[in-house]
Amino acid sequence: KTFCGRANPTTGALDWVEESEDYDYHQEIARSCYADMLHDKDRNEKYYQGIRAAVSRVKARGERVVVLDIGAGTGLLSMMAVTAGADFCYAIEVFKPMAQAAVCIVERNGFSDRIKVINKHSTEVTVGPDGDMQERANILVTELFDTELIGEGALPSYEHAHMHLVQVGCEAVPHRATIYAQLVESDMLWKWSQIQPIEVDGHRLQPPPSVIKCAGVPSVCDIQLSQVSPRSFTPLGPICTMFSLDFSKPVSSAAGSYTAQFKAQSSGRAQVVLSWWDIDMDPDGNIVCTMAPSWACSKPQSFPWRDHWMQSVYFLPAEKNVAEEEETSLTVSHDDYSLWYSLTDSQQSDTKVTSFRPCCTCQAHLVWTRPRFGELNDEQRTESYVSALRNILKPDSVCLSVSDGSLLPIFAHLLGARKVFSLESSGMARRVIDQVLQTNSLKHAVQILGIRPEQLSLNDLEGNQISVLMSEPYFSTSLLPWHSLFFWYCRTAVAQLLHPNATILPSAGTLYIVAVEFQDLWRIRAPCGTCEGFDVSPMDEMIRRSLDFRESWEAEPHPLWEYPCRALAKPRPVMTFDFTQCVPEQPINKQGTVPFTRRGCCHGVVLWMEYQLTDDITVSMGLTKPVNEEGACEWNPHRKQGVFFFRSALEISGDEREGLSYSLTFEPHIGDIKMDFSVTNP
Repeated sequence: KTFCGRANPTTGALDWVEESEDYDYHQEIARSCYADMLHDKDRNEKYYQGIRAAVSRVKARGERVVVLDIGAGTGLLSMMAVTAGADFCYAIEVFKPMAQAAVCIVERNGFSDRIKVINKHSTEVTVGPDGDMQERANILVTELFDTELIGEGALPSYEHAHMHLVQVGCEAVPHRATIYAQLVESDMLWKWSQIQPIEVDGHRLQPPPSVIKCAGVPSVCDIQLSQVSPRSFTPLGPICTMFSLDFSKPVSSAAGSYTAQFKAQSSGRAQVVLSWWDIDMDPDGNIVCTMAPSWACSKPQSFPWRDHWMQSVYFLPAEKNVAEEEETSLTVSHDDYSLWYSLTDSQQSDTKVTSFRPCCTCQAHLVWTRPRFGELNDEQRTESYVSALRNILKPDSVCLSVSDGSLLPIFAHLLGARKVFSLESSGMARRVIDQVLQTNSLKHAVQILGIRPEQLSLNDLEGNQISVLMSEPYFSTSLLPWHSLFFWYCRTAVAQLLHPNATILPSAGTLYIVAVEFQDLWRIRAPCGTCEGFDVSPMDEMIRRSLDFRESWEAEPHPLWEYPCRALAKPRPVMTFDFTQCVPEQPINKQGTVPFTRRGCCHGVVLWMEYQLTDDITVSMGLTKPVNEEGACEWNPHRKQGVFFFRSALEISGDEREGLSYSLTFEPHIGDIKMDFSVTNP
């Protein structure tokens, strides 16, 4: 047996539940991006070209070609190598289910006599007559990269391979990698890292100095940078080549720093670094696979989409004013697994740079995720909540707020509520909100209670009944849109403490659905069949078995602002939850059919929540604008939406009798929604 964390919407907690020993494997496979990699034609073709060229160079030297493939996955690159003429290939894959799939794929394609799959970490592989490898390899093929290039341990793996597994002067595919970066000013992106002043009815709520001075969390922010419009940032410098790694030579995993110097091309506030990398598959750099966003490519229309490698956003420890033509030095530093950027003194040599990995000292960056920072900084969203509170608050209002790390209770005080209480179960969140209160001389304006809703008593409320129960709702443990229904359970838990005429904000939540055609996201779930002429269907079968274990019957969260899609039907409200009433004891069932209104390829269904704050104010966690005539969708950038993928894409002809049938059941005892969707044909 194994214990797995799972969000529990009835308690707002992460429960540890007992699963079978295979559960972790199945979940890892079901949620993996293996299919996305195999659908990445640009990647596959470039690897194949690089491998052919490397094999030809070794053969031209009259040597026997022995290939080492680290991170072999399905064995695709190993099969490319032997097809290109390699005499033998050692395929190393540490993940057991994947190694088993690779053995099956290699056998099905007839390469079992020339490819040996080794189910170990590469640092555990031995060489010698009795070892895993009989001899050192003279071609090193790897796919050990993530969005940050080195985040999957590429440096220590290469370091060990050169020391113990490959020959001196070996060929490497890829041959080198190069990191690029651009310094920009971007209010949109900076709002993901720093709380901005917030205007509330003439009051200017200031962020704590500790947050402003904090360098933030060190983890990379990986996004589909092609979906960030160039209009949302101002380049302060050129795209800089920061450093390169030659994989055909010994690689060090030791920490290092590199500096690019340039004259600022415009004045502004240096806030954010946009970064990506490319890999040269050959020594001459004729075969290049680039991760550059579409707007940085010479031919944006032919930009290859991929989700397993994206682009990176790094937030500087502090923003700095830069003048046009000013000499500027941008430094990138790395340890063995991560990168970070800083602005340094332009007179300082890069060999003398000492750059420490940033870490959060204010705790706000640990309480609020980057999308949450963006949400709290969303002026339009703030105005919706302030307007709603303004409509319902009275001078004698006693308010209770139930949300994680929320500013709503502060808004309620500034709008004139008599008493404001806030439930914050996280000690760290309590400290962050307390910092905000102290910074704005509001120390006693909100009473923060570190207890759970079911523990709340009249004594905690100083004998007051609750006249306004409010929530965004936002809870850090929520993974899917309807997990925020935890607020409904909180409302039920405090029912006896509510005033008979209490106002609940939001008063209701509605689940919406829409059938969609994804521009690219479908690739992460689509079967591959064959890839570059090789049969990889055992991989498809393995993923399908893992999906059938549980995942195929569940939706999964995705930030759809990064993944364009087209609506094939009108959005439909399918289930409404009345927060003015307690959670019912019996399940809520809804069935129906939504007619398709557009032709296309239906890949699945998107689900999201909308919350009714007042009779005329609604906030959407999904669509932020009506779907246009072409079906284009604009999604809330601060929340993830739920996506239910169909097993295979379904062609919609436009016949008005075609429809999306749905069956949804909200089960109160688990706080989750069971769902099934299908397409009905005439």
